[in-house]
Amino acid sequence: MNLKDLYIDYFISLGHKQIPSAPVVPENDPSVLFNTAGMQPLIPYLMGQPHPYGTRLCDYQKCIRTNDLDEVGDTTHHTFFEMLGNWSLGDYFKDESITWSFNFLTKVLNIPKEKLAVTVFAGNDDIPFDKVSFDKWVSLGISEDRIAKTVEDNFWIAGESGPCGADTEIFYFRSNDDIPKVFDPDDDRWVEIWNNVFMEYLKKDGKVSILPKKNVDTGMGVERTTAILEGVNDNYLSSIWKDVIELISQISGIKYEDNPKSMRIIADHIRTAVFISSDYAGIKPSNTDQGYILRRLIRRAIRHAFKLNIDINSDWEKQIASLIINKYKKYYKELSDNELVVYEVLKNEKEKFNKTLEKGIKEFEKIVNSLNGNIINKDLAFKLYDTYGFPIELTEELASEKSLSVDTIGFKEKFREHQEKSRTASQGKFKGGLAGNSEIETKYHTATHLLNAALKQVVGFDVHQKGSNITDERMRFDFSCDHKLSDDEKAKVEQLVNKWINDSIDVKCTEMKKDEAIKSGAECMFIEKYPDIVTVYSIGDISKELCGGPHVKNTSEIGKFKIIKEEASSAGVRRIKAIIE
Repeated sequence: MNLKDLYIDYFISLGHKQIPSAPVVPENDPSVLFNTAGMQPLIPYLMGQPHPYGTRLCDYQKCIRTNDLDEVGDTTHHTFFEMLGNWSLGDYFKDESITWSFNFLTKVLNIPKEKLAVTVFAGNDDIPFDKVSFDKWVSLGISEDRIAKTVEDNFWIAGESGPCGADTEIFYFRSNDDIPKVFDPDDDRWVEIWNNVFMEYLKKDGKVSILPKKNVDTGMGVERTTAILEGVNDNYLSSIWKDVIELISQISGIKYEDNPKSMRIIADHIRTAVFISSDYAGIKPSNTDQGYILRRLIRRAIRHAFKLNIDINSDWEKQIASLIINKYKKYYKELSDNELVVYEVLKNEKEKFNKTLEKGIKEFEKIVNSLNGNIINKDLAFKLYDTYGFPIELTEELASEKSLSVDTIGFKEKFREHQEKSRTASQGKFKGGLAGNSEIETKYHTATHLLNAALKQVVGFDVHQKGSNITDERMRFDFSCDHKLSDDEKAKVEQLVNKWINDSIDVKCTEMKKDEAIKSGAECMFIEKYPDIVTVYSIGDISKELCGGPHVKNTSEIGKFKIIKEEASSAGVRRIKAIIE
């Protein structure tokens, strides 16, 4: 049986309810481009909001992380991965959580106890040593030599303040060597496979207090655990990837061992592109935010297809995408619903990039003709990379054919500078966690509901939300519309939103069955992603939407709403940027 099925069945047997995987594009966390962990979609509930499914939850969550994008190509890194998780929202705590994790690993997956080791929180000035977790592991038969005490690696908090607590991490000895008697977490042969976070404290203004309701948040990576269970030290040789790698080998006519790096990059990037482009958020390749990541992934896959001598004009990308869709559609409905969209996105971006490559070749010829010596300097090499997507290897190859050399050392320095700038610029985009959902962001979130309702009244009832992004400085709202809004339309929308704010309307929250919510007239962006029991937010008789929150209690809390800009987002979709004063 598939690892996901074993996991879900096990925790359902322990009274947990399975919740659907959230979309890869988060709705209520503007601090990230994508959901980066299983806990992210549950942030409002970890903060105290009641969950419609109760206090014991489990799921498998689609996650995307791109901060290690340049590492993909080795045996362990992936941009898309699946995270298994189980949660307690004020229900069970350390004793049950640790026991169930241990039993799942040793009794369901049949991992020998001797191959496991754990870390626990050693304690600091504010929070004591986690003796409860330590004693529990000992009682389950883990020797004290296999329990390491750390501080930084075993304490979890989102940002500078908020819910926090100790965590205990479970490690597996991934080697054929003799297992050391004493566990050293810095020994790379020990691989972390599960993390149990115990949120029992609140840190605010430098002071630590005990939370009235204690939560458990756990996470286990599907790809890593599958590779461990199947006894392979290369994730891409596990059953998750084996058929994809075999197909790429077949298309290219090259064996995996002859160029494993390019095959891993193609397999990983096409899989991630499939999940981004099939998401109900309707992301398309672009030069900003999620669209930029999607474009970069597809183009990087194409560059490595060149390296494998794949005929780029063939339907190679569709063959790989089709295999991936068939592997995962049982678990994720959007893959079937948007299969044709995925193929179109991949094909269109491939054709665009092919033209860019042609332009890059012409630019290369211009550079060669303007050279005074025999070296292509770092600035010219970086221009080919940054503007035309030329990897340095391609520039070197073309230069070699003309008996020229390339300043690769200078290029790498410039590339590192570029990476550092990108990291700094996107630091906030990848932090995630409970740092979002501030008071001002909560106001903006409710304002999107009012804006949606106002657009329906002013522009037409066929207007529907297509996406939103909120920070503590502004809101961005995408909606279906076939024309640029006139100044009169924008003024009317703004006036209507401010009227409703001034009317001091209560915002009410109700839980009900999904089909009942839809019958009652509640609107939502992507009905497929919601569970059977949903939360509906109503603002008088003006707005009624399925939503995960957070929201103000009364519209008067919002402040003055002001539209800053209205522009095209994509075909048939307009975008409003607005602020609250």
